[in-house]
Amino acid sequence: MRLPPPLPRLLPRPAARALAHRIASDDARRPLWRHPAGIAAAALALTLGAVPFLPDGDAEQGAIVPSAESTGSPGAVGRGTVTPEMQAEIDRVVAEGALLDRANGRTARALAAVRCASFEGQRYCLGFGWTNQSREALAARLQARPVLGRERTGDLDAAALVARSAGLGTTARAEADRAELTAAAQAVGKVWMLRHEIQGVELPADFAARHPEVAAATDPQARGGFGGSYPERSKILTSKVARAQNQTYWCGPATMQAIGWADDRKRRSQSYWARRLGTTTAGTAITDMVRVVNDKTGYDDESHAGPYIALDISDLTFKQWYRLMMRHVHDYRAPVVLHPVLLKQFYPYLDDDASGHFQVGRGFDQNPGGNPQLGYFEPWDQSKFDPSEPAIGRVQWRNAYRSYRANLAHFQHNVGV
Repeated sequence: MRLPPPLPRLLPRPAARALAHRIASDDARRPLWRHPAGIAAAALALTLGAVPFLPDGDAEQGAIVPSAESTGSPGAVGRGTVTPEMQAEIDRVVAEGALLDRANGRTARALAAVRCASFEGQRYCLGFGWTNQSREALAARLQARPVLGRERTGDLDAAALVARSAGLGTTARAEADRAELTAAAQAVGKVWMLRHEIQGVELPADFAARHPEVAAATDPQARGGFGGSYPERSKILTSKVARAQNQTYWCGPATMQAIGWADDRKRRSQSYWARRLGTTTAGTAITDMVRVVNDKTGYDDESHAGPYIALDISDLTFKQWYRLMMRHVHDYRAPVVLHPVLLKQFYPYLDDDASGHFQVGRGFDQNPGGNPQLGYFEPWDQSKFDPSEPAIGRVQWRNAYRSYRANLAHFQHNVGV
């Protein structure tokens, strides 16, 4: 098949800074594992046993306006410095990894797999990302009983998440954990700012002094603002970059293919992205999705979203979650790594309930007088693997509240932003 010509760049960025970042990321931040041993054999068909009931929320679905006026700057936050206190916390959590080698039983292994660091009052848990949930609560989710009969589309389930870490071995695990925690520590300024802007969390008194990367990106008087009222509709990324996943377990590589193609106009194969994500037949981890967006695209620079993070959204209301989508798409001009569970109650185009999944968030339509819509690329096409099932289109505009509920229904309930 003949490949299409290169697409015109939709999202320009400073070329010199991007080149320097690419060189640094390829050398200093290269992923420390590609194919985690033992995941495929250990993965079980496990997802949430039940979806929590949420109200229809009609009152929550009106047009959303910013909480304050701003100068119009996107306010993306760059990478900060790892302080000695942060380094000590990283060392502590990495050392705890040895407990996995000695853990016996499902409960002990789940608890050992969830190890958390505290950076400037924000909690980061390996495999889950930034969260306000306790370590014990996250470990309990890893022990949820499997729901049989769901199709697998390529997201790591709970059993595979535990096996991924346990199967690395002490040395490889320590290197991988240190890299993940270091990247997290560098992004704590962004976490504070997102929670400040989206949820109204008050910043610490000395925040600006400790985070010059934030002061350089955002006018202090504009914090909490979003650059004026959002337009009714906004979208990024041409639909030409959206492709169906080539394997039943490649939703991660197909998602990364679209993001990478949109970034530099180069169409790389899904197998290329599968290797860099460390994808196995068990699927792909969201922390690897975030890592590769940061390592292999320019969407992590300050002219877009800053360093991507895995962010727990379980404490966000629908309005706050939707505001995060709008912030990312319209202000940052950068895609969101959506992380839902594919259930028919949320996605009417499905013929069967499926597993956790990745999609490319790329647009919104506030749809005054109706339900707010979310625009995304859907890599899953059930007809590709079973011709008797109806085909699913790549470009989707669907009820945003259903996507929010699908995000909450995932046992990790997080997104890549």
